[in-house]
Amino acid sequence: MAHLAPRPPGSISSPQGLSCTESQMKRFFERHVPHLPQRMFEIVADLEDYPRFIPNCKAMHVRPDHRAGEAKVVLAKMTLFFGPITQSYTSRVTIDPVAMTIRAKAVDGPFAYLDSVWSFEPEGQGTRVRFEIDFKISNMFIAAVAEPAFAAKQEEIMRAFCEEADRRFG
Repeated sequence: MAHLAPRPPGSISSPQGLSCTESQMKRFFERHVPHLPQRMFEIVADLEDYPRFIPNCKAMHVRPDHRAGEAKVVLAKMTLFFGPITQSYTSRVTIDPVAMTIRAKAVDGPFAYLDSVWSFEPEGQGTRVRFEIDFKISNMFIAAVAEPAFAAKQEEIMRAFCEEADRRFG
Protein backbone atom coordinates (compact mmCIF):
# COMPACT_ATOMS: atom_id res chain seq x y z
CA MET A 1 0.00 0.00 0.00
CA ALA A 2 1.48 3.35 -0.99
CA HIS A 3 1.00 6.35 1.28
CA LEU A 4 1.63 9.76 -0.09
CA ALA A 5 3.51 12.40 1.80
CA PRO A 6 1.45 15.43 2.86
CA ARG A 7 1.35 17.92 0.05
CA PRO A 8 3.39 21.01 0.83
CA PRO A 9 2.00 24.43 -0.08
CA GLY A 10 2.45 25.10 -3.78
CA SER A 11 2.68 21.42 -4.67
CA ILE A 12 0.79 19.65 -7.39
CA SER A 13 -0.46 16.11 -7.77
CA SER A 14 0.86 14.15 -10.70
CA PRO A 15 -1.37 11.78 -12.70
CA GLN A 16 -0.01 8.92 -10.55
CA GLY A 17 -1.23 10.70 -7.40
CA LEU A 18 2.26 11.54 -6.18
CA SER A 19 2.84 14.50 -3.98
CA CYS A 20 5.53 16.53 -5.63
CA THR A 21 7.00 19.96 -5.56
CA GLU A 22 9.55 21.39 -7.90
CA SER A 23 12.27 20.03 -5.62
CA GLN A 24 11.24 16.64 -4.23
CA MET A 25 9.52 13.29 -4.58
CA LYS A 26 8.57 11.51 -1.36
CA ARG A 27 6.97 8.10 -1.18
CA PHE A 28 6.00 5.83 1.70
CA PHE A 29 5.03 2.18 1.34
CA GLU A 30 4.05 -0.38 3.90
CA ARG A 31 2.87 -3.92 3.65
CA HIS A 32 2.22 -6.89 5.93
CA VAL A 33 4.05 -10.03 4.87
CA PRO A 34 3.74 -13.52 6.38
CA HIS A 35 7.49 -13.83 7.02
CA LEU A 36 9.60 -13.15 10.11
CA PRO A 37 11.15 -9.66 10.45
CA GLN A 38 14.69 -11.08 10.48
CA ARG A 39 14.09 -12.89 7.19
CA MET A 40 12.72 -9.77 5.48
CA PHE A 41 15.62 -7.73 6.88
CA GLU A 42 18.11 -10.28 5.47
CA ILE A 43 16.60 -10.11 1.98
CA VAL A 44 16.75 -6.30 1.84
CA ALA A 45 20.26 -6.28 3.37
CA ASP A 46 21.51 -8.75 0.72
CA LEU A 47 22.38 -5.94 -1.69
CA GLU A 48 24.50 -8.06 -4.01
CA ASP A 49 21.50 -10.27 -4.84
CA TYR A 50 19.34 -7.36 -6.11
CA PRO A 51 20.09 -7.83 -9.84
CA ARG A 52 18.54 -11.30 -9.66
CA PHE A 53 15.06 -10.11 -8.65
CA ILE A 54 14.73 -6.29 -8.51
CA PRO A 55 13.12 -4.82 -11.64
CA ASN A 56 15.49 -2.76 -13.79
CA CYS A 57 18.54 -3.52 -11.60
CA LYS A 58 21.33 -4.50 -13.98
CA ALA A 59 24.22 -4.66 -11.51
CA MET A 60 25.18 -4.03 -7.88
CA HIS A 61 28.73 -3.65 -6.63
CA VAL A 62 29.20 -3.46 -2.85
CA ARG A 63 32.34 -2.51 -0.96
CA PRO A 64 33.03 -1.60 2.68
CA ASP A 65 32.95 2.06 3.71
CA HIS A 66 36.15 2.24 5.74
CA ARG A 67 35.15 5.61 7.21
CA ALA A 68 32.25 3.99 9.06
CA GLY A 69 34.18 2.62 12.04
CA GLU A 70 32.25 -0.05 13.91
CA ALA A 71 28.91 0.38 12.12
CA LYS A 72 27.91 -1.93 9.24
CA VAL A 73 28.14 0.63 6.44
CA VAL A 74 28.84 -0.16 2.81
CA LEU A 75 29.05 1.73 -0.46
CA ALA A 76 26.70 0.18 -3.00
CA LYS A 77 26.87 1.11 -6.67
CA MET A 78 23.61 0.19 -8.38
CA THR A 79 23.22 0.21 -12.16
CA LEU A 80 19.65 0.62 -13.40
CA PHE A 81 18.28 0.38 -16.91
CA PHE A 82 15.10 1.82 -18.36
CA GLY A 83 14.79 0.87 -22.03
CA PRO A 84 17.93 2.08 -23.79
CA ILE A 85 19.03 4.26 -20.84
CA THR A 86 21.46 2.92 -18.23
CA GLN A 87 22.37 4.93 -15.14
CA SER A 88 24.49 4.15 -12.07
CA TYR A 89 24.64 5.74 -8.66
CA THR A 90 26.36 4.98 -5.37
CA SER A 91 24.69 5.00 -1.97
CA ARG A 92 26.13 4.82 1.52
CA VAL A 93 24.06 2.06 3.09
CA THR A 94 23.82 1.61 6.87
CA ILE A 95 22.60 -1.83 7.91
CA ASP A 96 21.44 -1.93 11.53
CA PRO A 97 20.29 -5.41 12.61
CA VAL A 98 19.48 -4.24 16.17
CA ALA A 99 17.10 -1.46 15.04
CA MET A 100 16.02 -3.61 12.05
CA THR A 101 16.59 -0.72 9.65
CA ILE A 102 18.48 -0.24 6.42
CA ARG A 103 19.23 3.37 5.45
CA ALA A 104 20.63 4.50 2.12
CA LYS A 105 21.87 7.92 1.08
CA ALA A 106 23.06 8.58 -2.48
CA VAL A 107 26.59 9.97 -2.67
CA ASP A 108 26.86 10.32 -6.46
CA GLY A 109 24.95 9.82 -9.66
CA PRO A 110 21.96 11.69 -11.10
CA PHE A 111 20.42 12.62 -7.74
CA ALA A 112 20.68 15.95 -5.97
CA TYR A 113 19.75 13.73 -3.05
CA LEU A 114 18.22 10.32 -2.41
CA ASP A 115 17.43 9.10 1.09
CA SER A 116 15.62 5.87 1.86
CA VAL A 117 14.80 3.82 4.95
CA TRP A 118 13.56 0.25 5.25
CA SER A 119 12.18 -0.89 8.61
CA PHE A 120 10.78 -4.22 9.78
CA GLU A 121 8.48 -4.73 12.76
CA PRO A 122 6.81 -7.89 14.06
CA GLU A 123 3.09 -7.90 13.32
CA GLY A 124 0.90 -10.89 14.08
CA GLN A 125 2.43 -13.96 12.45
CA GLY A 126 4.59 -11.87 10.13
CA THR A 127 6.14 -8.48 9.58
CA ARG A 128 5.10 -4.92 8.85
CA VAL A 129 7.58 -3.80 6.18
CA ARG A 130 7.95 -0.04 5.69
CA PHE A 131 9.86 1.71 2.95
CA GLU A 132 10.32 5.48 2.71
CA ILE A 133 12.12 7.24 -0.10
CA ASP A 134 12.78 10.92 -0.73
CA PHE A 135 14.73 12.04 -3.77
CA LYS A 136 15.39 14.71 -6.35
CA ILE A 137 17.09 14.29 -9.71
CA SER A 138 19.67 17.01 -10.36
CA ASN A 139 18.94 17.78 -14.02
CA MET A 140 15.53 19.50 -14.16
CA PHE A 141 14.85 18.42 -17.75
CA ILE A 142 15.54 14.76 -17.00
CA ALA A 143 13.68 15.10 -13.68
CA ALA A 144 10.46 16.16 -15.40
CA VAL A 145 10.20 12.73 -17.01
CA ALA A 146 12.31 10.51 -14.79
CA GLU A 147 11.14 11.46 -11.28
CA PRO A 148 7.52 10.31 -11.69
CA ALA A 149 8.69 7.12 -13.43
CA PHE A 150 11.30 6.38 -10.74
CA ALA A 151 8.74 7.05 -7.99
CA ALA A 152 6.23 4.71 -9.64
CA LYS A 153 8.89 1.94 -9.78
CA GLN A 154 9.15 1.91 -5.99
CA GLU A 155 5.88 -0.04 -5.65
CA GLU A 156 7.33 -2.68 -7.99
CA ILE A 157 10.44 -2.86 -5.84
CA MET A 158 8.42 -3.43 -2.66
CA ARG A 159 6.47 -6.16 -4.47
CA ALA A 160 9.73 -7.76 -5.70
CA PHE A 161 11.06 -8.07 -2.14
CA CYS A 162 7.80 -9.66 -0.97
CA GLU A 163 7.81 -12.11 -3.90
CA GLU A 164 11.46 -12.96 -3.20
CA ALA A 165 10.54 -13.74 0.43
CA ASP A 166 7.74 -16.02 -0.77
CA ARG A 167 10.17 -17.75 -3.15
CA ARG A 168 12.84 -18.25 -0.44
CA PHE A 169 10.64 -19.10 2.52
CA GLY A 170 7.38 -20.40 1.04
